[in-house]
Amino acid sequence: MKKYIKFIPSLLLVLIFSCDEVLSEIPDNRTQIDSPEKISELLVAAYPEAGYVSFLEPMSDNADDKGPAARSDNRINEEMYFWRDLNDDDEDTPTNYWNNTYAAIAHANQALASIEEFGGGEEFNAQKGEALLCRAYAHFMLVSIFSKRYNPDTANIDLGIPYVTEPETVLIKEYDRGTVAEVYNQIEQDLEEGLPLIENEYDVPAFHFTEAAANAFASRFYLHFGKWQKVIDHSNVALGGAEASVLRDINGLYDQLPGGSIQFQYSAPVDPSNLLLVAGSSVYARGSFSGLARYQLTRSLQQDILGTSPLGLPWAYSIFTYGGDVGLTLIKYNEYFRFTNQAAGIGLPFVTYMILTTDEVLLNRAEAYVMLQQYDNAVSDINLMFSTKTSGYSGANILTAADIEDPSGNFVFTDDNEYTPFYTIPSNSLPYINLILTMRKSIFYNEGLRWFDVKRHNIEVLHRITNVNGNTIDVLTLPKDDNRRAVQIPSDAQAFNIEENPR
Repeated sequence: MKKYIKFIPSLLLVLIFSCDEVLSEIPDNRTQIDSPEKISELLVAAYPEAGYVSFLEPMSDNADDKGPAARSDNRINEEMYFWRDLNDDDEDTPTNYWNNTYAAIAHANQALASIEEFGGGEEFNAQKGEALLCRAYAHFMLVSIFSKRYNPDTANIDLGIPYVTEPETVLIKEYDRGTVAEVYNQIEQDLEEGLPLIENEYDVPAFHFTEAAANAFASRFYLHFGKWQKVIDHSNVALGGAEASVLRDINGLYDQLPGGSIQFQYSAPVDPSNLLLVAGSSVYARGSFSGLARYQLTRSLQQDILGTSPLGLPWAYSIFTYGGDVGLTLIKYNEYFRFTNQAAGIGLPFVTYMILTTDEVLLNRAEAYVMLQQYDNAVSDINLMFSTKTSGYSGANILTAADIEDPSGNFVFTDDNEYTPFYTIPSNSLPYINLILTMRKSIFYNEGLRWFDVKRHNIEVLHRITNVNGNTIDVLTLPKDDNRRAVQIPSDAQAFNIEENPR
């Protein structure tokens, strides 16, 4: 295994060390920003160059205990499995994500300020749209991780996160967290202002907010907001009416790839399912080999999540699964190691993360259809997803609304207390919601999205503790509405009077 050192880009040096600095320094005060091209260059860094998968997956019900035989020196994996507050600032930690996300916001704000200094105009529309989308997305991810779930009954009192809208040049500035409602309203304002300005003229579109990616983000945002028709409208634009050709074809294209190429394809800009990618310094690709973390994929969890799909056919993800009992893992990431000193073998490990995908958009739309009781439309999306994700799928496997609603069938679901979002799920819709959330759990395994479903649907999470024989010796519970569902604000931010989350 190669050694690695932490590398901090010089223009972001002061942004990384403390929250106040992250929120108060101009991204690059040495470069004169005097053209749309310079603003575009600035916006390259307006995306969080960090991942959240490493600390959100072990918090969810996508993690299980491999037992004492597995390595337990992965501090991030262990602390988050027990829902503890982790204040380390290494790669792949909540603090690292916080810092990098506010650094991205600082770049977006500097771009917007520079556009304003130039007097705006149509020549800056594309840059302004991208900056607004970057700012909205970054704040949405922060509020989704570090605050409670959106609930209109409590959003006006629940603590949000600082919504920063201008570059700061003062040494010390106090920031108010505001409320979740205020953050959501500001996100929606930036989103609606920026979306009409977005263009698709990028050298590598998958690393920028194209029209499709921007609408995919809007689809996700309005799903959390509970605005179902907006979810459908934005999903339609993101998918472009070509759903069958843009989904991730696991049991088609991927099944034909040699083993070493699968991870490359999963995060490849050329894969039509990848609407937005981001690369960040991370050791998660090597750490996701489960022998390096105790609390990940086990045989029983593999069977539950990645074995037989609700359709009755095997999920097609076996091609991503490797290792014995201790090393069992499902890998979707490939590490790129950038050498800073070739002779010494020193450098930076990077991982490319899938931030927005067509698969997510399609299931967002299906869930919104269900909430509007447009069941036939939802079933069509569900069948399309199964066709690309289950082995041996054929026309004989097509589901109907009657199949899902059959009270004596495989999809019957009567636990009215398992899913308790802020809105009421109609009783007829419950089997559809359960099916879609079950599909999302499997399809987005090891991508971090399950945690957001856990939060917005207020799902109770159980974590086992096992002995050397694999027997359960204790079960830990994260109850509904538990304060630990909001990841703790980093200690550096608290030191600058940003209020901590209650515990």
